[in-house]
Amino acid sequence: MGRKLSFGVLTMSDKGFAGQREDLSGPAIIERLKDFGDVIHYEVLPDDKEVIKAKLQELSNKVDVIITTGGTGLSPRDVTPEATMEVIDRQIPGIAEAMRLAGLQNTLHAMLSRAIAGQKGSTLIVNLPGSLKAVDEGLQVIIHVLPHAVQKIKGDPTDCGIMDQDRPQGK
Repeated sequence: MGRKLSFGVLTMSDKGFAGQREDLSGPAIIERLKDFGDVIHYEVLPDDKEVIKAKLQELSNKVDVIITTGGTGLSPRDVTPEATMEVIDRQIPGIAEAMRLAGLQNTLHAMLSRAIAGQKGSTLIVNLPGSLKAVDEGLQVIIHVLPHAVQKIKGDPTDCGIMDQDRPQGK
């Protein structure tokens, strides 16, 4: 796989921030990332666009990948995608599309996710939904492409031809 990645994990939850709900998704993400690198920052933030933007800006170019969880739904306080859009330099729509497509295999509610992914400088930012099940499904789909995505973001000039180990199973 090459060098290990550095990660920031941010959970967006008013109740989690206030100590009224235990964050399960953030720790689940951290556990899942162990084989791919080190989580050097983890934090629970309120569903506040300006707070989220400031933290994304702060972590950009300090870690290879920022993974957020929560705030991607339809409620009025769900503002993670809006905050992310205001921070990133460019979107990487295939990541979010792949996560929604995989989620649709299990629930029609996956189409309600507004999660996005993009690049800010040399950092990849990926929004995941807040539910533990959606986090697991989303990571399962994208986790193996994160190292390659980071290499490309950082300017790796090698060709991106698909190799057999990169193909989805059964293809």
